[in-house]
Amino acid sequence: ELWGTPKLTEEQNILSMSRRTTAIAAALSVLALGSPLISSCSNSLADISYNSGVDKYEQGDYQGAIADYTKAIEINPEYANAFVNRGATKAKLGDYQGAIADCNKALEINPKDADTYYNRGNAKGELKDYQGAIADYNKAIEISPMYFGAYYNRGNAKGELKDYQGA
Repeated sequence: ELWGTPKLTEEQNILSMSRRTTAIAAALSVLALGSPLISSCSNSLADISYNSGVDKYEQGDYQGAIADYTKAIEINPEYANAFVNRGATKAKLGDYQGAIADCNKALEINPKDADTYYNRGNAKGELKDYQGAIADYNKAIEISPMYFGAYYNRGNAKGELKDYQGA
C-alpha cells in the first residue's frame, strides 16, 4: 500500500487499562453522587464511546467504529482524537474526502498533532493531491522531526510529481 495504514492516536497503547478505569469511574461517580454529575461525566461518556470505537476498529468493524467516534463527538464536540480516529477509519474505507474533513476539524481543535497532518497527507495522496500531501507531511515533520513515515510518504509524493531529486 503506497501511503500506509492510517495511524490511530498514540494513547491507544495504554487504552486497555484506561478503558476499564474510565468505565468504572463513570459508573461509580454516577451511582455514588447521583444525577448532578451527569453533565460533568460527559467527557467520561465520550471516552467510553471513543474507546469502543478503538475496539471496533481493531476488530475490523469500521462502520461500528465510525458510529462510536461520531457518538463521542456528539457528546464532546471538541474531542480532537475522536475526529482523528474517525477520519482514519473513513480513509480505511476509501472515504478520503470525509477523512480530510475530519482531519481539518481535528486540526482546528489541536493544530500541533503530527499524526493528524500525516493522516490528512495520506488521504490527499490517495486523491492525487500530491502538493497538498507534501505540505501536510512537511508540517508533520516540523512538529515531530523523527516522524519517519512522513519522510517516507513525502518522498513517495515527490516521486509521483517526478521530483526525483527532492524525493
